Amino acid sequence: MPPRDKGLDPQAAALLDQLESGISPPSSTLSVETGRELLDELFTVADPEPVEEVTDIEIGGPNGPIPLRIYAPETEDGPDPVLAFIHGGGWVRGSLDAYDGLCRRLANRAETIVVSIDYRLAPEHPFPTGFEDSYAATEWAATHAADLGGDPERVAVGGDSAGGNHAAAIAIAARDRDGPDLAHQLLVYPAVNPPSLRWFDSYDENGTDYFLEMDSVEWYYDQYRDAADIGNHYAFPLRARDLSGLPSATVMTAGHDPLRDEGEAYAERLDEAGVETDYLHYEAQIHAFVSLYEYLDKGKVAIDDAAEALRSALGVDG
Repeated sequence: MPPRDKGLDPQAAALLDQLESGISPPSSTLSVETGRELLDELFTVADPEPVEEVTDIEIGGPNGPIPLRIYAPETEDGPDPVLAFIHGGGWVRGSLDAYDGLCRRLANRAETIVVSIDYRLAPEHPFPTGFEDSYAATEWAATHAADLGGDPERVAVGGDSAGGNHAAAIAIAARDRDGPDLAHQLLVYPAVNPPSLRWFDSYDENGTDYFLEMDSVEWYYDQYRDAADIGNHYAFPLRARDLSGLPSATVMTAGHDPLRDEGEAYAERLDEAGVETDYLHYEAQIHAFVSLYEYLDKGKVAIDDAAEALRSALGVDG
């Protein structure tokens, strides 16, 4: 094992040392099912905090039912804003259960109804299936916001990693398709760039030994999309020629994450296009540190920061 950067959060370094060998090797060495089980085991919170109400439903999607989990916070005055949230996991892993703890904390701290989306996963369902599921569910959340006790005028989209990819693409698609008028986009270490077309320094600097490895990144992309999708900006939002007219954005990155530089580049592109953009960088952290908040104190801080960004963008008082 090569020496890790001394700037790494000691808690993150200790966690990396403690992880079982089956968790962090390149995903190409694991079966799809084993990888899913391991990620769910690592991310699922044993004792998640309570919210006012949790409801599991299914809605009709473009190619079948889409499961949703809806978190309602306890607030004094309504209607509350709504966040359509899309989980990460390289488009191959991740689940409603794995992100249950995170969604609860976001709902409580942002005083926002969170609609967590269980889109279909690759390789069984490659691009654009998962993206279209996530778009349809976001559109449903906006259309049915009032039915959920939410405010149709204050609907945001967000996600982390692969979910951040979907969230960024949904913001673009909503503009292109005259879809829901989204108020904000929350992009947590989003995957927005095809490494085969643009190679960032962070791929080399953080490509091994920091939880997410570049072998895994490239393997995930191989499962998710076909070579013909390389120019599709719904698959790779950084490839979009025009990012103007999009909702305000919060982009969060981690210093020891191979996706660091593409997230920063996307924030810069949004800013250059005239999109109000807040860029939050956590230099000592690894990919997935927000989901790993049970182990990493800075993950809790980042959730609070994300919640504060949502409160500000969505006009939540207090």
